[in-house]
Amino acid sequence: MMIKGYDVGPLVPGELLLVRPGFWSNYLLVMCSEGGCAERPVPEWFGEDGTDVDALSEVLFDPERWPVFRAPAEGGPGAVVIYRNLDGDYGTDYLLTRPGRSYAEQIASRDGDFSGTGLTWHELIRIADSPSLADEGVQDPATRFLLLLPLLTDPEVPETASARLIDALAVVGAPQETASIAAEHLLAHLTRRSLHDPAWASPLSGS
Repeated sequence: MMIKGYDVGPLVPGELLLVRPGFWSNYLLVMCSEGGCAERPVPEWFGEDGTDVDALSEVLFDPERWPVFRAPAEGGPGAVVIYRNLDGDYGTDYLLTRPGRSYAEQIASRDGDFSGTGLTWHELIRIADSPSLADEGVQDPATRFLLLLPLLTDPEVPETASARLIDALAVVGAPQETASIAAEHLLAHLTRRSLHDPAWASPLSGS
């Protein structure tokens, strides 16, 4: 698998992993753990358990196969998420694809901490809700929304943000009684992070 603009690693399509038990705990739980939260995050928030998480970790972090998750968008920028499984340098890279441009642009990465630029709430929603049915990748808006969520770097989110996140978590299997807890922790971390980053600028803002 090739992605122009990202010339490292044995990339493989990862979309089939999105429905495997343990994926969302691997992908989102680390954000729930940050910021000194009093309540200990657990995979059960996402309808999963520790065995699920451990089993899928071996797949997600395989140095021989770097999973790629594509969220192409109709009529605007899309996104690509890559598990960068370099030995001793594991992380997640976030790329944007743009209409009329043949290569993807890396805008952020996560190596323990998030670095780079992010998306406003409205930009995130626009990409999540505009799947390109003609291209390979993730088409379900709720799944796209959760894949893009780590890119949220916006000091202002609407009052409807929590409900949107709870609904998306429920779609991917989180129990209703714990989806609200996970959503609360995720939004608390993301909005706190953006308020503490005075240099933040959206890569789509033209700034």
